[in-house]
Amino acid sequence: MKRLILTLLLIVSSLAFSQNKKTEKILNEGKLLYRLEKGSWYGTDDMLARFKTKRDSVGGYLSYETADKNINTIFFSRFDNDRILIRYAFDSMPKPQPIKIDTINQKATELEKNLIKIRQDAKERAFSEKDTFFSFYENTLYNFIPVITDKERNVFILTGTNALKAVLIGNDYKLSYNRKFEFERKEKIHNSILQFPFASEEEDEEKTITTFHSHVITEYISSTDICTLLLYKDFVDWNQHIVISEKEVSIFDLEKESLFTMKREAWEKIYDQEKEKD
Repeated sequence: MKRLILTLLLIVSSLAFSQNKKTEKILNEGKLLYRLEKGSWYGTDDMLARFKTKRDSVGGYLSYETADKNINTIFFSRFDNDRILIRYAFDSMPKPQPIKIDTINQKATELEKNLIKIRQDAKERAFSEKDTFFSFYENTLYNFIPVITDKERNVFILTGTNALKAVLIGNDYKLSYNRKFEFERKEKIHNSILQFPFASEEEDEEKTITTFHSHVITEYISSTDICTLLLYKDFVDWNQHIVISEKEVSIFDLEKESLFTMKREAWEKIYDQEKEKD
C-alpha cells in the first residue's frame, strides 16, 4: 500500500498542478504563522532562562512581522497590557539566538497595542464561551496568534501539547475583527482533532512517508495545518501530508515547504489506475 502511495506521489508530482490565488494565500499565510510561532517558541525559551524574575509579571506574549520582514516577539505585563516587559527581534526565519533584546522601551507601539487587544479578546472568548463552540482536550493548550494586515485582522487559535510525541491537527479556530479591532465572527477550521505520532512503529522499510486527513469544512489544506506541519517537520519521520476534501486534494511537502493541489476526481483516477498495477 505504501509503495502504491509513493508511486502515486511520483506520478502526480510530474503533472501540472492547479494553483490559484486562494491556495497561494493559504501557503503564504501558513508560512507566516509558522515564522510567528517559531519566534514565540524561541522568545519563550529565552525569557524563561534569562528573565526568571519577570515570569510572574508576564500577562501574555505574541509575535508579529516587522516592516523589514523580521519577527518581533513581545511579552507584555499582566498589570498593564500596554507595557512591554521584553521585546525580542529575530531574523525573518527565527533562530534560537535573537538579533536584539530590548527591556528598556516598554511602551507598546500602536501595532502592538492592537495585536494585544485582539489577542486578549480572543483569549477571553475562548475561555468564557458557554455554547461549547470551543473544545478542550486533556494535555493540550491553546496558542493564540494575532495577525494584522492591510486587509484583515484575525486571531488564529491552534491546539498544541507538550505531553505527547505527536503532531496535533485540528481543534483550531479563526476569529475575525473589523478595522476598529472589534470582534466580528468566529469560525472552526476543523470539526475535530487528530493525532499523528512523530515516528512510525513499523519496520524501517515500511515506515510511513505520507500522512492523511480529510476536510469537511474547507476545500483545501488550511494555513493552520501548514503552520503545524512546518513546526514539527524536524521531529517526524514522514515528509508529505495530504488533505482530501469533497472536490480537492492538497499535497504538502514538509521538506520543500511546497503545496500542490488537484481535483479529487483526477486524484482518484490516478489512484485507481496504480492500484490495478499493484
